[in-house]
Amino acid sequence: MSILTTINNVPLFSTPAEAINYGNNNGLVGYHTHIYNGVTGYMAGATHGQAAGSGQGSSTSNSTNTPSSGGGGGY
Repeated sequence: MSILTTINNVPLFSTPAEAINYGNNNGLVGYHTHIYNGVTGYMAGATHGQAAGSGQGSSTSNSTNTPSSGGGGGY
């Protein structure tokens, strides 16, 4: 796995597949994106709030993706 960084102790991966795999192992569905140092990174969970454990959305995340969809979003 290639982890770009962590945000609120949640890993940000370089590929959607890595985020989905992490999510599957941690009870999260889907992924969302963040921009880190000009690079799109992928985080498990449909929203950052879900990934961080709150179950609520976050203003820093605006994209919910499935494995078959692309997408932006940003941090």
